[in-house]
Amino acid sequence: MVARRDQRRRLRDRVLGWGLWVLAWLPLRVNHALGGTLGWFAWALRTRAARVARINLEICFPEQTAEWRKRVARRSLMEMGKALTEAPWLWRAGPERLRQLAPAEIPCELDVPRPAGQALFLVAPHLGSWEFAGLHAASFGPMTSLYSPLREPEIDRWIQEARASTGARLAPATRDGLRQLQAARDRGEMIGLLPDQSPRRATGAFAPFFGHPALTMTLLPRLLRRRQDRVWFAFAERLPRGRGYRYHQILAGPEVADADPETAVAAINRLVEDLVRRCPEQYNWAYKRFHPAPVGIPGAY
Repeated sequence: MVARRDQRRRLRDRVLGWGLWVLAWLPLRVNHALGGTLGWFAWALRTRAARVARINLEICFPEQTAEWRKRVARRSLMEMGKALTEAPWLWRAGPERLRQLAPAEIPCELDVPRPAGQALFLVAPHLGSWEFAGLHAASFGPMTSLYSPLREPEIDRWIQEARASTGARLAPATRDGLRQLQAARDRGEMIGLLPDQSPRRATGAFAPFFGHPALTMTLLPRLLRRRQDRVWFAFAERLPRGRGYRYHQILAGPEVADADPETAVAAINRLVEDLVRRCPEQYNWAYKRFHPAPVGIPGAY
């Protein structure tokens, strides 16, 4: 029984590895077309992701028409399909090719010298191509990013090695990973964070997101406390037909480092909301952003 289970696991990992290899070598335009098609099927088949996306858009954009929310939800699932299929392609691309995909500007002052010991935080929500943003930023200098390890060790190791090709270092979402982020901060390096994942209640605080309470991680203000680091909120908009990416960015003010956690996370959510409004169809609306709900408030899902 155990031998058969191990055999199935090896076969699954081999099939996954083959699929990732194919996606890595497809032209980006074809890769995105495939991802968009997968997302369209997720919408057409009325999957759980489609249901969650529609609920989130009803919560966040009640002023919009039902037809607008339907269109944005469908487009969002198609863009998330592209995010899935483009990742292996981006891991293989290399620093020079990545820079060619966003030639208009160098975002977030990545090429500007900073005072010794001053870190640069690149805070990228699940909007546009966060995989491209992280890999592209790491090509400008040492960068440590927080991530959740995959359950499949072989695939997880391959992904870590691929991301490291541009200089990125991955810190697991553990105490050891937190120490790695703190060490990178103290060295004055770049740090990548995703601000819109729901944390455990002990490591987060509720703050409005599109007018509704959302549990938000307090990691960023804790890392910034009593420091003068630079903090940019940004995302890389995915351009049509594989033409590349265009950055949108906001330099954060001191509010994101406020000593009061609720004040800090409210400022974080306002900045994320600002970016999402610029390109709502490329946000991951299929994520249960309003779970868990505050005590005494019915769950959204």
